[in-house]
Amino acid sequence: MQTLISVILPVFLIIGFGYMAAWRGLFSQQNVDGLMRYATTFAVPVLLFRAISNLDLAAEYNLSLLGSFYGAAFLCFLTGMLGAKYLFGRDWEDATAIGFVCLFSNSLLLGLAIMERAYGPDSLTGNYAIISIHAPFCYGLGIATMEIMRARHSSKAKIVPTVLKAMFSNALIIGIGLGFVVNLGNIPVPEPAMHAVNLLAASALPAALFGMGGVLYRYRPEGDMRVILFCCAVSLGLHPALTFAFGTLSAISADNLRSAIVTASMAPGINAYLFANMYGRAMRVAASTVLIGTALSVLTVWLWLGTLP
Repeated sequence: MQTLISVILPVFLIIGFGYMAAWRGLFSQQNVDGLMRYATTFAVPVLLFRAISNLDLAAEYNLSLLGSFYGAAFLCFLTGMLGAKYLFGRDWEDATAIGFVCLFSNSLLLGLAIMERAYGPDSLTGNYAIISIHAPFCYGLGIATMEIMRARHSSKAKIVPTVLKAMFSNALIIGIGLGFVVNLGNIPVPEPAMHAVNLLAASALPAALFGMGGVLYRYRPEGDMRVILFCCAVSLGLHPALTFAFGTLSAISADNLRSAIVTASMAPGINAYLFANMYGRAMRVAASTVLIGTALSVLTVWLWLGTLP
């Protein structure tokens, strides 16, 4: 339990610092909006570029592993979206953002750290395989669904071009795509440029987490608690349970099962809020679910680690 707290507590401290700064008027809401724009448009895409360009994409690409994790993730996206629409009466755009909250696990910031501390650095191969397509899969599914929902009242002939334009003009997808180009093309990045990438990437998560503290002050969970707890239940309960079932049925190795379950049991990552903020939809639900889900995950991850072989 102490190990989990030592991993998660720094995240809370940065978020709490941003919350306190906004609460005391030391950081205005205009400042928060500007910081989040910097994070989502520049720093986080560079972070994703660096991560994808440096990954060993051939490392244990196991279809059963990826199918178990992403099959469960897709079902959680549908559960979150349909639940938001038919249980809580949200419109389709809000429901899509809520589905994305249920879809996007904190695979990088928390998943790798907890996996390494629980099973050692040699256990991370399966995690890297999942992470290498995590953002493209989740953002591709989320953006495509959102654009279809936004364009459903217009000509159907315009939906595909609208979806493609939205996806390939998105800074996060551009960062991921360029990372794959550099990785697969074995393109060397000049050392000065790589130093600049490292400096910019190093600011991504702290900036986003600090800005999120200010966002949480603005979007406190007033009136949305049922939806927030629903998202936490899907993300922390249903996702790892489905992954465990699919992984067991497909007889993946114990190492791959650990990687899939630990990643699936992570709370929604900050990208859940970044997606909601990008479309201006369900931002209070997304921000609060990240915070509350991360707190609850201390218990749920501990339970899963005790269950795994």
